[in-house]
Amino acid sequence: MNSSYRLAEELLLAADIQINGNRDWDFQLHDSRVFAQALARGNLGLGESYMDGEWDCHALDEFFFHLLRNKVQQKINPSRLLFHFLKNRFFNLQSNRRSWQVGEAHYDIGNAFYKKMLDDRMVYTCGYWKNAENLNQAQEAKLDLACQKLGLQPGMRVLDIGCGWGSFMRYAAENYGVECVGITISKEQAKLAEEHCAGLPVEVRLADYRDMNEPFDRVVSLGMFEHVGPKNHRKYMEVVKRCVAPDGLFLLHTIGRNIGDTMPDPFIEKYIFPNGELPSMRHISRASEGLFVMEDVHSFGADYDKTLMAWHANFEAAWPEFKEQYGERFYRMWRYYLLSCAGAFRSRDIQLWQWVLSPKGIIGGYECPR
Repeated sequence: MNSSYRLAEELLLAADIQINGNRDWDFQLHDSRVFAQALARGNLGLGESYMDGEWDCHALDEFFFHLLRNKVQQKINPSRLLFHFLKNRFFNLQSNRRSWQVGEAHYDIGNAFYKKMLDDRMVYTCGYWKNAENLNQAQEAKLDLACQKLGLQPGMRVLDIGCGWGSFMRYAAENYGVECVGITISKEQAKLAEEHCAGLPVEVRLADYRDMNEPFDRVVSLGMFEHVGPKNHRKYMEVVKRCVAPDGLFLLHTIGRNIGDTMPDPFIEKYIFPNGELPSMRHISRASEGLFVMEDVHSFGADYDKTLMAWHANFEAAWPEFKEQYGERFYRMWRYYLLSCAGAFRSRDIQLWQWVLSPKGIIGGYECPR
């Protein structure tokens, strides 16, 4: 038994996780080198060793819930991850040129795959489960909540930054009578969004947010701010400010972290969302300071746990259709992604916020629906 094994065993037991135990969240070890990799490279080492089949866990979501709720990651020496930290602090990983990488690496892997994993509307952001019993209901409730918060009225012109497959624009145009312009950096998303919104007053553009400079009554962004990066947060807010009407509203829906200026998750950054980085509340407030008045902040991160578990169920059910195309290593990577994120939201290690911002402040105050 080497020192890495002993330290890992100590850290896992502190989170009520046993090595080769018989509970769903226990760690099943197949290769003793796993622990050296995990201790040296954090979640990147742990995730890659899982992708390589060096360990297993029946309920990865519960495994990560136990790890994160007990803050095991804070007890690991971060010195070996120093380069990753410095890279994110000193380089703009979300520059105009690099911003397109996540579209190619993540969103362009295939529309057929996402159709099977997501709800009927293909919404790839957190659902709103307050009164919902299934994924379709939760996503429709989220879309309607966003429309209500924006106070949409027929004839308004709306900008959707990071429009995905057009789910919000289609819903808003059909149910609230608005016109929409949506931008995305994914060619596959843009193509399908145009199909989804055919016949509606909706325009889909393949563009970076920094290219936008035209007037809109409302601006919405659902799950795109995570790709902007701290070095570009202020620029992002300036773009929104120059586009939204003086009496307009901006709804920002984003995953967030509890502590600012911490290192991005190296596994997610490498394999899932290249160059992504979660904002903290301080990042958002500083970026918007002097440009917007904060009208409302709504936190419902626990709903992302339910959303991710629903996506995972769909993914597992559909996997036989994609097994030959993507292969076993992709399967383990994607399972690790979905379930580790579910555990992170369940433990409240990461959050989901909807911010409503106005350029000048709403006279008499803003009443936000829930």
